[in-house]
Amino acid sequence: MSFTINHLLHINAPLNKVFNAITNIEELKLWYTTEVQGGSKLNEIIEFKFGDVDFHTKVIELVPNEKIVMECVATSLPLVGQKVTYELDQNDDKTRVRFSQDGFDALDDFYANMNFSASKYLESLRQYCQYGTSEAFGSTGYRS
Repeated sequence: MSFTINHLLHINAPLNKVFNAITNIEELKLWYTTEVQGGSKLNEIIEFKFGDVDFHTKVIELVPNEKIVMECVATSLPLVGQKVTYELDQNDDKTRVRFSQDGFDALDDFYANMNFSASKYLESLRQYCQYGTSEAFGSTGYRS
């Protein structure tokens, strides 16, 4: 059996601003982690680094202002093959974000930690898009 992390949130910012924050390498550095490199076009690799842990993800689906799906292709954690999806639409003058990360083998401490981390960074995304502040890993605003 496989388990999936799902989150739903609304961001009081235009849809294209939220999509750019999720897909633009320089903007990812402002709300997710300060160490990001690579490319975010279809079939390109984005490398995220969180201290000693890094994730290499391949963009496998990209629909401008609607959806991005990234598959983990390399990391030291048991995440290779997992897919992270962001789906966006407009809802009551806000941008609705549906986030999912699939492929967990168990509802264990690792799943719980990844679920907490996802929600923390989604709130950082919201703060970045709404107010221009965030808690990107490695930034002065980061709370560990």
